[in-house]
Amino acid sequence: MNMQDAADRADDIMDTTLASIDPVVQWAHGPTTTGSCDVTRRRSVMTVVSDGRRGSFLGLVERAWRKRDYRIKGVNNDRESPAIYAQTSGGFGVSLIFGGGQAFFEVDSPCVERSEVADSTTPPNGPTYEGVYPLPRPNVHSDFWSAGVS
Repeated sequence: MNMQDAADRADDIMDTTLASIDPVVQWAHGPTTTGSCDVTRRRSVMTVVSDGRRGSFLGLVERAWRKRDYRIKGVNNDRESPAIYAQTSGGFGVSLIFGGGQAFFEVDSPCVERSEVADSTTPPNGPTYEGVYPLPRPNVHSDFWSAGVS
Protein backbone atom coordinates (compact mmCIF):
# COMPACT_ATOMS: atom_id res chain seq x y z
CA MET A 1 0.00 0.00 0.00
CA ASN A 2 1.29 3.46 -0.85
CA MET A 3 0.30 6.83 0.56
CA GLN A 4 -2.39 7.40 -2.08
CA ASP A 5 -3.90 3.98 -1.32
CA ALA A 6 -3.82 4.88 2.38
CA ALA A 7 -5.50 8.23 1.69
CA ASP A 8 -8.22 6.44 -0.30
CA ARG A 9 -8.73 3.98 2.57
CA ALA A 10 -8.94 6.90 5.02
CA ASP A 11 -11.64 8.45 2.82
CA ASP A 12 -13.54 5.14 2.82
CA ILE A 13 -13.36 4.98 6.62
CA MET A 14 -14.73 8.52 6.96
CA ASP A 15 -17.37 7.99 4.23
CA THR A 16 -18.67 4.93 6.06
CA THR A 17 -18.54 6.63 9.45
CA LEU A 18 -20.37 9.75 8.28
CA ALA A 19 -22.97 7.61 6.45
CA SER A 20 -23.76 5.92 9.78
CA ILE A 21 -24.81 9.22 11.39
CA ASP A 22 -28.57 9.73 11.39
CA PRO A 23 -29.83 12.38 11.06
CA VAL A 24 -27.22 13.34 8.49
CA VAL A 25 -24.70 16.06 9.33
CA GLN A 26 -23.07 18.40 6.85
CA TRP A 27 -19.28 18.19 6.64
CA ALA A 28 -16.36 19.71 4.76
CA HIS A 29 -12.85 18.49 4.03
CA GLY A 30 -10.11 19.55 6.38
CA PRO A 31 -6.46 19.59 5.34
CA THR A 32 -4.64 16.44 4.24
CA THR A 33 -1.15 16.13 5.65
CA THR A 34 1.66 13.70 4.90
CA GLY A 35 4.66 12.57 6.89
CA SER A 36 7.65 10.57 5.78
CA CYS A 37 5.54 7.42 5.38
CA ASP A 38 2.01 8.27 6.56
CA VAL A 39 -1.00 10.34 5.57
CA THR A 40 -3.78 12.00 7.56
CA ARG A 41 -7.19 12.94 6.19
CA ARG A 42 -9.55 15.24 8.08
CA ARG A 43 -13.19 16.27 7.91
CA SER A 44 -14.96 18.99 9.87
CA VAL A 45 -18.63 18.72 10.79
CA MET A 46 -20.37 21.91 9.73
CA THR A 47 -23.64 21.02 11.46
CA VAL A 48 -23.99 22.56 14.90
CA VAL A 49 -23.98 19.77 17.49
CA SER A 50 -25.35 21.18 20.74
CA ASP A 51 -23.75 20.43 24.10
CA GLY A 52 -26.81 18.34 24.94
CA ARG A 53 -26.41 16.17 21.82
CA ARG A 54 -22.64 15.58 21.95
CA GLY A 55 -23.02 12.40 23.98
CA SER A 56 -25.51 10.99 21.48
CA PHE A 57 -23.22 11.91 18.59
CA LEU A 58 -20.17 10.32 20.22
CA GLY A 59 -22.14 7.22 21.20
CA LEU A 60 -23.53 6.76 17.71
CA VAL A 61 -20.06 6.97 16.17
CA GLU A 62 -18.56 4.65 18.81
CA ARG A 63 -21.24 2.02 18.11
CA ALA A 64 -20.62 2.32 14.36
CA TRP A 65 -16.88 1.78 14.90
CA ARG A 66 -17.42 -1.18 17.24
CA LYS A 67 -19.76 -2.72 14.65
CA ARG A 68 -16.84 -2.58 12.18
CA ASP A 69 -14.57 -4.22 14.78
CA TYR A 70 -12.50 -1.11 15.35
CA ARG A 71 -10.69 -1.29 18.67
CA ILE A 72 -11.60 1.63 20.93
CA LYS A 73 -8.26 2.88 22.26
CA GLY A 74 -9.50 5.73 24.37
CA VAL A 75 -12.38 7.97 25.32
CA ASN A 76 -11.99 11.51 26.61
CA ASN A 77 -15.06 12.45 28.67
CA ASP A 78 -13.99 16.07 29.06
CA ARG A 79 -17.06 18.30 28.97
CA GLU A 80 -15.49 20.88 26.63
CA SER A 81 -13.47 18.59 24.34
CA PRO A 82 -14.85 15.05 24.39
CA ALA A 83 -13.26 12.56 22.00
CA ILE A 84 -13.11 8.93 20.92
CA TYR A 85 -9.96 7.26 19.57
CA ALA A 86 -10.04 3.92 17.73
CA GLN A 87 -7.92 1.73 15.50
CA THR A 88 -8.94 -0.38 12.52
CA SER A 89 -7.66 -3.92 12.01
CA GLY A 90 -5.45 -2.47 9.25
CA GLY A 91 -3.69 -0.16 11.70
CA PHE A 92 -5.44 3.09 10.78
CA GLY A 93 -6.03 5.46 13.70
CA VAL A 94 -9.52 6.98 13.72
CA SER A 95 -10.66 9.82 15.94
CA LEU A 96 -13.65 12.01 16.60
CA ILE A 97 -12.75 15.10 18.59
CA PHE A 98 -14.88 18.04 19.70
CA GLY A 99 -13.05 21.31 20.01
CA GLY A 100 -14.42 24.81 20.21
CA GLY A 101 -17.94 23.47 19.74
CA GLN A 102 -17.13 21.70 16.47
CA ALA A 103 -16.71 18.00 15.69
CA PHE A 104 -13.65 16.86 13.76
CA PHE A 105 -12.91 13.46 12.24
CA GLU A 106 -9.34 12.40 11.55
CA VAL A 107 -7.88 9.21 10.08
CA ASP A 108 -4.14 8.52 10.33
CA SER A 109 -2.55 5.80 8.22
CA PRO A 110 0.11 3.39 9.35
CA CYS A 111 3.53 3.71 7.72
CA VAL A 112 3.19 2.89 4.01
CA GLU A 113 5.23 3.25 0.82
CA ARG A 114 5.91 6.90 -0.03
CA SER A 115 3.96 8.36 -2.95
CA GLU A 116 2.20 11.52 -4.05
CA VAL A 117 -1.22 12.09 -2.50
CA ALA A 118 -4.07 13.71 -4.43
CA ASP A 119 -6.96 15.58 -2.88
CA SER A 120 -9.93 13.49 -1.86
CA THR A 121 -12.41 12.70 -4.61
CA THR A 122 -15.31 12.38 -2.14
CA PRO A 123 -17.44 15.49 -2.55
CA PRO A 124 -18.55 17.13 0.71
CA ASN A 125 -22.30 17.18 1.29
CA GLY A 126 -22.34 20.97 1.50
CA PRO A 127 -20.13 23.88 0.46
CA THR A 128 -16.56 22.94 -0.51
CA TYR A 129 -14.97 25.96 1.17
CA GLU A 130 -12.24 25.59 -1.44
CA GLY A 131 -9.37 27.93 -0.62
CA VAL A 132 -10.90 28.87 2.75
CA TYR A 133 -8.66 28.24 5.73
CA PRO A 134 -9.44 27.94 8.47
CA LEU A 135 -12.93 26.60 7.84
CA PRO A 136 -15.77 28.64 9.33
CA ARG A 137 -17.37 27.61 12.61
CA PRO A 138 -20.30 25.17 12.33
CA ASN A 139 -23.13 27.05 10.68
CA VAL A 140 -25.72 24.45 9.64
CA HIS A 141 -28.78 23.98 11.87
CA SER A 142 -30.27 20.54 12.46
CA ASP A 143 -33.58 20.15 14.28
CA PHE A 144 -32.05 17.14 16.07
CA TRP A 145 -28.30 17.74 16.44
CA SER A 146 -28.61 21.45 17.17
CA ALA A 147 -31.45 21.06 19.72
CA GLY A 148 -31.13 23.59 22.52
CA VAL A 149 -28.96 26.02 20.56
CA SER A 150 -30.60 29.35 19.86
